[in-house]
Amino acid sequence: MTSVKYETSDELDVRQVDGVLRLTIQREERRNSISPGVLAGLSAALSSANADRSLRAIVLTGAGDKAFCAGADLQTGQSFKFDYSEPMLAYANLFRLSRQIMVPMVARVNGACMAGGMGLMAMCDLVVAAPHAQFGLPEVKVGVFPGQVLSLLNGVIGPRALAELCITGEPITAQEALQMGMINRVSEDLDAGVQALLARFLDKSPTAIRRGLYLMKHIGAMSFEQSIAFTESQIGLLSMTDDAVEGQAAFREKRKPKWSGK
Repeated sequence: MTSVKYETSDELDVRQVDGVLRLTIQREERRNSISPGVLAGLSAALSSANADRSLRAIVLTGAGDKAFCAGADLQTGQSFKFDYSEPMLAYANLFRLSRQIMVPMVARVNGACMAGGMGLMAMCDLVVAAPHAQFGLPEVKVGVFPGQVLSLLNGVIGPRALAELCITGEPITAQEALQMGMINRVSEDLDAGVQALLARFLDKSPTAIRRGLYLMKHIGAMSFEQSIAFTESQIGLLSMTDDAVEGQAAFREKRKPKWSGK
């Protein structure tokens, strides 16, 4: 397995235990709002994760129990001031990077998930929320409108629900988010809920999941003919991997498979 070193910081705690990379935004006093340091830390961690073949999952959360991420830190007065000579922004680049991650990402939503925090949630593949968590896009309340977040939320939830969140700026509860398919589950014991979800795929083929995420993240923008051609080529490649051979042999021999991740 490739040895990868992860860097932690004052604003982002980074820990890897038993193949699970846990990223915790450490700005509890600012409702875990996004800062340049948070963006840099998340980008560095995800870049390293792509090279770590021992990694089986990534869990993203915020410190404390009041906020997952409240979005941009409006108190700085710099949240919507950009270097217009740069065609790409750090926040958008994080989303671009997330589309390249072939390890399942789980959002552990421990409280308010607002504005830019909705983007961090939506870039994850799976979401577990506490019952008191709230979700919202309140940008219209401060005279702006969700931007890059829409690129990720469009498709996660339906257009009518997304329009209402954007235009009203009003939050919804965890149960409402569950009903509209924005999140996977609500758990009274958040850590137990996250662990239960992890347990459902950590014993599965790393190769199948890695190549499966690659497939899922590429077909969204394709036409039907492009998608069906791409997927038929991918299933052919996947069937030639060591894990596919082992998985089918284990099925025939009625035993647990021994995954190599290759």
